[in-house]
Amino acid sequence: MSKKITKILIANRGEIARRVIRTARKMGIQTVAVYSDADEFSPHVLEADQACYIGKSPSSESYLCIDKIIQAALESGADAIHPGYGFLSENAEFAKQVKKSKLIFIGPSEASILTMGSKLAAKALAEKYNIPLVPGTSEPVTDLVKAKKRAKEIGYPILIKASAGGGGKGMRIVSKESEFESQMKRAMSEAENSFGDPSVFIEKFVEKPRHIEIQILADKKGNTVHLFERECSIQRRHQKVIEEAPSSILDDKLRKKMGDCAVKIAKACRYEGAGTVEFLLDKDLNFYFLEMNTRLQVEHPVTELITGIDLVEQQIRVAQSETLFFTQKELKIKGHAIEMRVYAEDPYDDFLPDIGTLTVYKEPVAEGVRVDGGFREGMPVPIYYDPMISKLICYASTREKAIEKSLQAIDEYFIGGIKTTLPFCSFALAHKSFKEGNFDTHFVKKYFTDKQTHTLSEKTLESLALFSVCQHAEKEKKDSQFEDSKPVWKLLRT
Repeated sequence: MSKKITKILIANRGEIARRVIRTARKMGIQTVAVYSDADEFSPHVLEADQACYIGKSPSSESYLCIDKIIQAALESGADAIHPGYGFLSENAEFAKQVKKSKLIFIGPSEASILTMGSKLAAKALAEKYNIPLVPGTSEPVTDLVKAKKRAKEIGYPILIKASAGGGGKGMRIVSKESEFESQMKRAMSEAENSFGDPSVFIEKFVEKPRHIEIQILADKKGNTVHLFERECSIQRRHQKVIEEAPSSILDDKLRKKMGDCAVKIAKACRYEGAGTVEFLLDKDLNFYFLEMNTRLQVEHPVTELITGIDLVEQQIRVAQSETLFFTQKELKIKGHAIEMRVYAEDPYDDFLPDIGTLTVYKEPVAEGVRVDGGFREGMPVPIYYDPMISKLICYASTREKAIEKSLQAIDEYFIGGIKTTLPFCSFALAHKSFKEGNFDTHFVKKYFTDKQTHTLSEKTLESLALFSVCQHAEKEKKDSQFEDSKPVWKLLRT
């Protein structure tokens, strides 16, 4: 029997919390924000109907505390919890405790999270259903001698990957046999430190790979569809920076084949809600299953724009036991969308974090331009969390027009006080290989240089300087907007 959700606690922060609030409000559902010391005056806290303090700034004392979050949900009268992405979103124990507390978890079952949370278990399931896999080990590597022998059989170069976790941690590329033992030990040590699990596996390193992922949706009755693909090959440190939908390299036949495989994976683990099945595509257009992310993806907006489907709304409806109101045949791709992740990072210094205060912050406003952001002017970027400031998403009727609109939006996005990845995004989108769709996950290593970026971002830098001068006089006349808003916030939250 379905239960209508009336109030959602969002176990997250920043732009994804605001994103969930936006859809919940549209559906007539109240929201509860949680916040740490660092986020006391953040937009997501002020925009929610209620807010609950959950601890000090480090995530280990706030956003990763299962007991505190569930207690906040119960005390606020929430009947459901949305985990967003990151933090506890793929934590099976969290999903279990939420349900144990008689709350609705807006996400898949504990069993699905456990199965797909282990890359080795996920690969075993894919193999069972004849999903293509990159040649490699099917069990955790524990014996260095046997592992070295297997690596030789697979053939160098190989890739060592942590079984748990992601984000490039516990990952090592080994080009020759003499490097194997040292890289193996480093990968296992990093996996242990990052995820508490030293398990790793070995697979063939796919040269010139493209990272393609398929968005899936499934209801509790087993109805499962895919919402086509996203191209996520523009990366730094194995982490995505630019994503687009659809991919410029897939034709209808390959798209259907990959989509069908993604649906098979979802059905195999009895998946419910929104999830993503990730694949590697080699230079010969052979695809291989990588993993499944049992949550909403950072890059979900590009899928929303080309399909017209609100993925957060669908997550909520599935959690309420509603049936999907569309079939695979009814889903169509319309137009093209590009997302640029705006990180507080210095692209001129190996993308190292550049934490500071947003002395200037003005988002672009135009038809087909969407900004999912978590900050406002005058806010500091905390050192405790991921340095993503926002996501800039542009939509147009064709890929060429989407690229043009994205470059224009970057020029009209003014951020001062910190360095960001916007100049890199401008460089990448204007690059010949990107425009031609001829690129892979090694784009940064192949093409990106400081000199080229400085040249391409000159217009953006000049615009930012001019905007800063124009804003200076006005800014000096008023106090920090945080001081202005503090009494209002105190009034609302007491």
